[in-house]
Amino acid sequence: MILADIHPVERPREKLARSSPEALSDQELLALILRTGYAGRNVLELAGSVLQAHPEGLGRADYRSLAGLKGMGESRAASLVAALELGRRWSGSRDLRPVLDRPERVLEQTPASVRSGRKEHLLAFYLNARSQMLHSETVSVGTLSASLVHPREVFAPAIACSAAALVVLHNHPSGDSTPSPEDRDATRRLLRCGELLGIPLLDHLIVAEGGFFSFKEQGLLG
Repeated sequence: MILADIHPVERPREKLARSSPEALSDQELLALILRTGYAGRNVLELAGSVLQAHPEGLGRADYRSLAGLKGMGESRAASLVAALELGRRWSGSRDLRPVLDRPERVLEQTPASVRSGRKEHLLAFYLNARSQMLHSETVSVGTLSASLVHPREVFAPAIACSAAALVVLHNHPSGDSTPSPEDRDATRRLLRCGELLGIPLLDHLIVAEGGFFSFKEQGLLG
């Protein structure tokens, strides 16, 4: 596959132009630095092979190891090493934004008042490509037994903050975290909207005083 076969809105440069660097994966950012691939492999594939060759992270990659990889060579290796060194020099502080890569970490960012609330609250957590939280928002507060889910209200902040993905969470005042038919239907609608917008729904959590339910962990997002 060549890069031209990828839809324009999904190509790294176009994706960066319409959103922000945080919306791009490591592979896409690396592809922008490398610029081109080589015969038989596009630049995204080359970037993927470089990352696979350094599972511990590119922070430990040196010039010689990079230059020795197929498709890299001295010029590309030098450009990448220079970019990595600039990143180290300009990173004045450690990025302390929480990483929401599993339900327990999402729950840590959920106010206790939501879990024990007498009304349903729908919260959305907007993430960058590294699953770091960019923004969180209370999308709606429902009645004692139901919360209306409007996809436009869930995804509008995602677009505004250039999120790469999102997680939604709502509480069940009943104390039972088992999803209702309405919960399942709302999840399917959010999944479809996320697919259309290119901002995937990574999980839908239901929390209650007795525990939580994760649609992802139960295999219900496929």
